[in-house]
Amino acid sequence: MSVSVEVQPRPHEDAESGYGGSAHAIQYHYDVSREFYRLWLDETMTYSCALWEDGDDLARAQHRKIDYHLAQARAAHARTVLDVGCGWGALLRAAANCAMVERVVGLTLSPDQAAFVRSLGLRNTDVRLESWTAHEPIAPYDAIVSVGAFEHFAKPEDSVADKIAVYRDFFRRCHAWLSVDGRLSLQTIAFGSMKREEASAFINNEIFPASDLPRLGEIAEAADGILEIVQVRNDRLHYAKTFEVWAQNLRAHRDAAIDRVGEDVVKRYERYLKQSSMGFYMGKLALYRVTLRPISARWATMAVA
Repeated sequence: MSVSVEVQPRPHEDAESGYGGSAHAIQYHYDVSREFYRLWLDETMTYSCALWEDGDDLARAQHRKIDYHLAQARAAHARTVLDVGCGWGALLRAAANCAMVERVVGLTLSPDQAAFVRSLGLRNTDVRLESWTAHEPIAPYDAIVSVGAFEHFAKPEDSVADKIAVYRDFFRRCHAWLSVDGRLSLQTIAFGSMKREEASAFINNEIFPASDLPRLGEIAEAADGILEIVQVRNDRLHYAKTFEVWAQNLRAHRDAAIDRVGEDVVKRYERYLKQSSMGFYMGKLALYRVTLRPISARWATMAVA
């Protein structure tokens, strides 16, 4: 028997001012139903691109991705870790289990995600229902990870200059929050060969409203003089495969999904998963994993010398 779900109005005109991700827009997508997502995500409830190797199933590939970002942020040697856009907490759980870590902070704008992560009772972990624009750390972080949040920072109606200014503000804050030897590991979908004006109206309106993707050049320009880009990977084929597996999982549990959220929502997600997978396979979309470190006066002096 199907359960009808009240669909929130799409938050094109959000009551909130400023930028950095609209709470209304985030909740529109991520608070559809935790049980719905559980049907087609892996056991970690990780909702972002996996990192695949031959023989991996989805869960193993997601654990590999989490391990990669923690390694890039050098969390194994960190005492404090920040996760900007912590989702349902898989990376927080892994960070909390690092031997030296004494404090982990996760930021999300989804009440459901915050409630779920808090219910896990993770060691030394503080989950906050707040934007990075409102975050005020009590002490520097040794490692910052942000996976799948950067895409929500700018809005479609922003000019390119405005988008870069938003990204630059985020990088400035990360620089201020990081210890001298700290690292930021960032993962974001971005435009590849596709022009911004060619972006899917369906995904922009029905899936991720009030959000816009960056271009690699915009990320680099925003970081210039603030954070040094240490490494960049474009793992678009990894995301094509991730979307493909998610779509297979949703097909396998379609009846249960309809029972939870209704057929209209299921059809919307089926279309979204298929369209996204094609975009990554064709190179229209990119998936960047970027490692950055703060530029300090000491390094600047050494570079000049």
